[in-house]
Amino acid sequence: MSTPKIKGTVEEMLKPYLDDNGFELVDVEYVKEGSNYFLRVFVDKEGGIDIDDCGSISEFLSAKLDENDPIPGAYFLEVSSPGAERPLKKADDVAKAVGKDVFVTTYEPIDGLKEFEGRLLSFEGGEMLISAGKKQHVVPYAKVASARLAIIF
Repeated sequence: MSTPKIKGTVEEMLKPYLDDNGFELVDVEYVKEGSNYFLRVFVDKEGGIDIDDCGSISEFLSAKLDENDPIPGAYFLEVSSPGAERPLKKADDVAKAVGKDVFVTTYEPIDGLKEFEGRLLSFEGGEMLISAGKKQHVVPYAKVASARLAIIF
């Protein structure tokens, strides 16, 4: 089974459980590192998740994976928080990040730059307004390669 299919299958398995328990699925990764495969699930909830939350989600998902067996071969299952520098994978994630510090990379230069770090002032009409120091940049969401929350010192 291909990586996108594995991700989709895992998302389908988890959605009812996560919805019923107030969790948000941030991302699913299925990657090979060295000779090992890893299925990583990143989950969050209002106020953050703790080790017990990760454990209950892991137990639920492990049972579902054993029952349906969608992944050939051996792999390691990891369930965790996306962390303080959480990725912003969807437009909804970006909208929730308004007022927070972000780090954004783009597919092509905007204002001569491909990296923007600063406060996300707004997200309207498919455009992100990022304040970086004394400058403000309008970054079209369609040109965003990656975005995440940032810890700026």
